[in-house]
Amino acid sequence: MNEPRELVEHFFRHEFGRLCAVLTRSLGVRRLALVEDVVQAALVQALETWSRRGVPEEPAGWLYRTARNLAVDALRRERTHAQALPRLAEDAERELPPLEAHFADEIGDEPLRLLFICCHEAVPTESRVALALRTLCGFSTAEIARALLTTEANVQKRVERARERLRELDVDFDTPDAAQLRARLDAVLAVVYLLFSQGCHVTHGDMPIRRDLCDEARRLARMLAAHTIGDVPAVYALLALMCFHGARFDARVALDGAVVLLEEQDRSAWNWNDVREGMAWLARSAAGDELTRYHVEAGIAFEHCRAPTFADTDWRRIAELYDTLDRIAPSPLHSLNRAVTEAFLHGPQAGLERLAAVCPESVPARYPPWHAVIGELHFRLGRHSAAERAWREALCFTTARADREFLNRRLAICRPEGGEPATE
Repeated sequence: MNEPRELVEHFFRHEFGRLCAVLTRSLGVRRLALVEDVVQAALVQALETWSRRGVPEEPAGWLYRTARNLAVDALRRERTHAQALPRLAEDAERELPPLEAHFADEIGDEPLRLLFICCHEAVPTESRVALALRTLCGFSTAEIARALLTTEANVQKRVERARERLRELDVDFDTPDAAQLRARLDAVLAVVYLLFSQGCHVTHGDMPIRRDLCDEARRLARMLAAHTIGDVPAVYALLALMCFHGARFDARVALDGAVVLLEEQDRSAWNWNDVREGMAWLARSAAGDELTRYHVEAGIAFEHCRAPTFADTDWRRIAELYDTLDRIAPSPLHSLNRAVTEAFLHGPQAGLERLAAVCPESVPARYPPWHAVIGELHFRLGRHSAAERAWREALCFTTARADREFLNRRLAICRPEGGEPATE
């Protein structure tokens, strides 16, 4: 029974964007909502059917046929199906359509092409990323809200606004021209970055790292780097960033699934091939005068990778990089990481003072890492009651199993043998 569920979850992440892309080619961009609905419905059917009858020989083909049939049923109930149904029938003869583009010299990957379409320049900037995360990555409204540090209501409005704008524009599925691709590249990179970030720092479920999300982000970034439009320093810097973070994956999770802090990681378990690849991308990213958040974040990640031990980390250099990052891409996450850096440079109290100086309105109310770091800094000062309060606050907003277990372990060390809360 578990195998079909795990396989459906695997296909949800690996095939969701692909199925959406091939069906959108047939149905048209203005039916994105229908496409997402039938793909999700097909995955739900797979979970039910495969659990009873077993997994089919070609699960990807089964999912496509099911989603296509659901789309046909939906279109038959519409009055506007005359053009879409023949196109679906044509694709059905080929079973699962191949992923070659109509114009092979432009974008040769349909999910990537759909990503550029979702990032249409006429769609409001904040809506582009939300739509792409929903359509290409299959993220839920809650996941997108956590990724964008906003509310679920805002995410839903952004997605609906983007779909409506694409319907008004009557966008087709052909590869946009070079000028349009260049105009959309920043938004595309933002989606790829968030896809990787969500894989690195899973905010719900049982897996502390989603390597499938990270692998897909790296695949898309490599395809961009191989394309004329993506042959730019920002793409190289993003690839460097992903390589440096990916290098530490094996050491970030213990055998029992527990999260391992950077200072406790076995650096011999890091993937040094990834580090070397990251260094090559970072060197290429230095061409030209452009400095993006990806350059700075890659530089920070490289500083961690090049330190032989945690004690050898160049925190002063990392602090300088975070200051730069906060100037070019202000974010409460960057402020939080800058405070952690300050704590390693000048002690936990300095870190707390830096956090206290951050404008409260800029910090999302339900942001677990903020409270978790405050708890850690108080604990290191011996203020166990304050640490416990902060960690409990973080626990209220934490859904990922590994993160909850980590916080519970931290809470346990705040209590003496008898189990009563420690006093300051």
